[in-house]
Amino acid sequence: MEAYLDNSATTRCYKEVADVVYKVMMEDYGNPSSMHQKGVEAEKYLKEAQSIIGKILKVNEKEILFTSGGTESNNLALVGAAMANKRAGNRIITTAVEHAAVGAPMQFLKEQGFDLEVLPVDSRGVVKMDALEEALTPDTILVSTMYVNNEVGAVQPVAEIGKLVHEKCPKALYHVDAIQAFGKYRILPKKAGIDLLSVSGHKIHGPKGVGFLYINEKVKVQPQILGGGQQNGMRSGTDNVPGIAGLGKAVELSYQNFDKKIEHLYKIKRLLIEGLERIDQVVVNGMAVEEGAPHIVSASFLGVRSEVLLHTLEDRGIYISAGSACSTHKRAGSATLTAMGLKKSQMETTVRFSFEEDTNEEQIEYCLQVLREVLPMLRKYARR
Repeated sequence: MEAYLDNSATTRCYKEVADVVYKVMMEDYGNPSSMHQKGVEAEKYLKEAQSIIGKILKVNEKEILFTSGGTESNNLALVGAAMANKRAGNRIITTAVEHAAVGAPMQFLKEQGFDLEVLPVDSRGVVKMDALEEALTPDTILVSTMYVNNEVGAVQPVAEIGKLVHEKCPKALYHVDAIQAFGKYRILPKKAGIDLLSVSGHKIHGPKGVGFLYINEKVKVQPQILGGGQQNGMRSGTDNVPGIAGLGKAVELSYQNFDKKIEHLYKIKRLLIEGLERIDQVVVNGMAVEEGAPHIVSASFLGVRSEVLLHTLEDRGIYISAGSACSTHKRAGSATLTAMGLKKSQMETTVRFSFEEDTNEEQIEYCLQVLREVLPMLRKYARR
């Protein structure tokens, strides 16, 4: 039996997504910048995807900019917004649990002379609002937080953050990394006070190498890729029409039967957590079941290194992650788990399970059965 429980790393494309990508590659392969009919046909896919996303977010479709994925969206939002608004101030704020695609651009901006404040989180991985309020000063121009943490599934109070940021610092922009949240929550940027929102296609059963950035029409962002002037000069380069068409279809399908999908994910999550809590020396990290994201569970298997458990499960057809897929090959400890106050011995034994709408109870029961079988053996060898 196979149980793919690493959907926060990437998801399998919907069949309908693969079909539209193939069609664009093989039939409607024109360059949308071309003036002939093939170009016009290609451009229709871009406009349709913008329309789909705009309706889901309840924003103007012209506020949707296509990128190569979440990392580019985050970089453009942060570096582009900071550079475009630096005359208004030089203070930027983020949290200690951000993905490297936010953390690295923020460190880059610090090296460029911006004043960077990194906010602490509580033991659940949630930002401390009193620290944010204290950090917001008149020269603050940019605040960035994730919506859902990619390692432990902690959910930030984005609407509360957006309200506080705009009330205390009207000129400041609020960026949200929604890469793990889009498709799992109904996100309305204008209602939540979000000025910039990053999304990646391959987390929602879309193609890899494509994503989008919502940019409020009133926000100034300095382009980071210059050249042919595509997308109103905001991101030059020939548009990835197959990817964008697939992204649009993935967004559309992700929000069909939405409530039923989320209910199913929470059911799967509860089943796994209840099973884990009945196993000795297992600690579930982060927020309570209903408070956290519906598709992510972080757990520490004390006495068993995460890489050892990962490969043991892999041998039995179960696929999980030893933390974030983007940081698995790095030796440094998890910034998220460190910020949450976990001890090194616990961090070294932490893995992530993540689900999607087709994850079923049988797969979870199989995973729990294998865990009950292998953990005593692995702990026995670890003590030698």
